[in-house]
Amino acid sequence: MSLIAAVTKSFLRSDLPEVRPGDTVRIFQKIKEGDKTRLQPFEGLVIARKHGKGISATITVRKVAAGVGVERIFPVHTPTIEKIEILKRAKVRRAKLYYIREKAAKEVRKKMKQEWVTGQEPVATANEEK
Repeated sequence: MSLIAAVTKSFLRSDLPEVRPGDTVRIFQKIKEGDKTRLQPFEGLVIARKHGKGISATITVRKVAAGVGVERIFPVHTPTIEKIEILKRAKVRRAKLYYIREKAAKEVRKKMKQEWVTGQEPVATANEEK
C-alpha cells in the first residue's frame, strides 16, 4: 500500500450511508458561528456523485427554495457533516441527473405563466370608462 493510500484511509468515514443519485437526503452540517456550533439541515435530491469512493468523493444535492433552485456540493468524508439521512430512494437510470434542472425550471416557468394570466387584473373596457 502506498503512503498516500495509507494516510487517506485513516480519514475515510464509515458511519455514513451509501448515497446514490435519485436519493432524497437530509444532510446535517455543523456550522460554527462565533464560539457556538449548530447543525444546519439541507434537504434535497442527489443529482450527482463524483470522484469515486475515495477521500475526495462529493455529492451534489439540489432543492428548490422560494422558487429558486439551490445546489450544494458536499464532500462526503468531511468532518463538518454530522449525519446523512436518506428519506426516499428512487430508481433512476442515469448516473448524473442534470436534466432535473431543466425539468424543474420548465415547471416553474409554467406555474409563473399560469399565475400571471390568472392573477392579472381585468382591463377596463371602453364602456366602463364613460
